[in-house]
Amino acid sequence: MNIKDLKHSNSGNFFLLAGPCVIEGEDMAMRIAERIVTITDKLRIPYVFKGSYRKANRSRLDSFTGIGDEKALKILKKVHDTFGVPTVTDIHNAQEAAMAAEYVDVLQIPAFLCRQTDILVAAAQTGKIVNIKKGQFLSPMAMQFAVDKVVEAGNPNVMVTERGTTFGYTDLVVDYRGIPEMQTFGYPVILDVTHSLQQPNQTSGVTGGMPQLIETVAKAGVAVGVDGLFIETHEDPTIAKSDGANMLKLDLLEGLLTKLVRIREAIN
Repeated sequence: MNIKDLKHSNSGNFFLLAGPCVIEGEDMAMRIAERIVTITDKLRIPYVFKGSYRKANRSRLDSFTGIGDEKALKILKKVHDTFGVPTVTDIHNAQEAAMAAEYVDVLQIPAFLCRQTDILVAAAQTGKIVNIKKGQFLSPMAMQFAVDKVVEAGNPNVMVTERGTTFGYTDLVVDYRGIPEMQTFGYPVILDVTHSLQQPNQTSGVTGGMPQLIETVAKAGVAVGVDGLFIETHEDPTIAKSDGANMLKLDLLEGLLTKLVRIREAIN
């Protein structure tokens, strides 16, 4: 898979990375994937199925982290093989890069790890597309150095994802100026809509969120010309085992994407 397959689609649409925050089981992953494939095929949106095989960054020790690395990675591979769509998952250290690359098409670097040279280089050396999430603590232009590490390690297939900037202790804001700024690097820029609406560091030890603003943030991103969107979605976010507070209910996805396609068409 080449990055040009996503950015330069015949439809002129943005591309989409979407799926559950974490793989909770095979049945749920396959149902969600099938639903999103149907929607994106209808709207001619290039699609990548997203699911974390493990959640390493959790607020509390008793938080759900996953069903087992190999089991979850095999489910991601089954999604790819069944529906013919690429898949993306997070890695958490350099040693995981080669393991995950055997199962998925895109390796994602979490925002808190975006400055870690060893994980960036290891991901680059797999030859997979590398999606680097911008740290909540970094300026958009500072991401040039993270991109350079991947490219200088021999891999030009890199993307950058905006996911909000820390605002006080328990909030994030999106500076939409950062999207065209990071596009000057020459690589696709993605807006992580749902994580940008997190409210981290809640006193309960469970991250909060503002899902009622998903449509607002997504519309603004498409309006400023973002290349791709990242949206976590679940059949019932109230029972999701990770990030339920900021995920989009799956039943709302088609309506949202239909509006966003119209905005993109108007801009084009």
